[in-house]
Amino acid sequence: MRAIRIHRHGGPEVLQMDHIPPPEPGPGQVRVRVEAAALNHLDIWVRLGQTAPIPLPRIPGSDLAGTIDATGPGVSQTRIGEHIAAYPGLSCGQCDPCRRGEEPLCPQFRILGLQVDGAYAEHTILPASSAMNRPENLTPEQAAASPLVFTTAWHALHTRARLQPGETLLVLAGASGVGTAAIQIGKLLGARVIATAGSPEKLERCRALGADEAINHRNSDYSPRVLELTGDQGANVVLDHIGAETWGRSLASLARGGRMVAFGVTTGASATVQIRPLYQKHHSILGSYLGSRREMAEVMAHIAAGRLKPIVDSVFPLEQAPEAHRRMEQSHHFGKILIKT
Repeated sequence: MRAIRIHRHGGPEVLQMDHIPPPEPGPGQVRVRVEAAALNHLDIWVRLGQTAPIPLPRIPGSDLAGTIDATGPGVSQTRIGEHIAAYPGLSCGQCDPCRRGEEPLCPQFRILGLQVDGAYAEHTILPASSAMNRPENLTPEQAAASPLVFTTAWHALHTRARLQPGETLLVLAGASGVGTAAIQIGKLLGARVIATAGSPEKLERCRALGADEAINHRNSDYSPRVLELTGDQGANVVLDHIGAETWGRSLASLARGGRMVAFGVTTGASATVQIRPLYQKHHSILGSYLGSRREMAEVMAHIAAGRLKPIVDSVFPLEQAPEAHRRMEQSHHFGKILIKT
């Protein structure tokens, strides 16, 4: 099969097309003929070597849609031919968090395309439980664009921050994959949504997606504008997946009793926090990491019903994976960049 593999860390040029034998499913596993894979910033971190050390070569890619074409021992062959979208997390299935349906808290939790080979290939291996039903009204590209960003945003806003109707939500980088998901989820949950983006065109598209207000984060500090738009109250919830560069401004944008949800380090993994405002204003800083299979099923049901919509920016053939990475790194995209195998 054809597969994009990383043999050494570096720029997009290290994404190498290899021809390797297709993998065989083991006990409890299925093999999926990949039809489409979606890019995430995690793919770039894996390529650059900015994650925990991983064995090389590695096939990146956490998001995929495809068709089951083989099953391992313990999995019914009746599943062959199923059209699926992949839950990107891998867990032991035996520990207390797994039994509670909180897979990201599993001590053995891993991510497809990080600790194990992922989606940039014609075939990949999944636990049978991670090969989840793909809504019939979604194209493979739409299905591949959905799992990681929508499950992550749903877990962050609905489960962790407990966003309530009438509250104000600030979404950073609203044009990103997770940003486009968060804008829609915020509106679905009844919030007033303020989004940031880096160009007039992206600001307009954020508004078209449902954002009530949009702020150009390249022109100025967004926190004074958030305060202005909220009558000096601030946002009840801030979704910060950017990292060190934005933490101070995100905390300054919070209302009293506000919650900041953090799950990304695109601009750095270390930030300084002013402690006095944190406790005087009853602020909460919440970590959030992906979401559970149950949460993915919930959000995919909303997508199937048309209440949420995956936003596809562009589609590249597998051999153009380096160009797809360049587009993401240059921030030219709005929504998800896809690779079609």
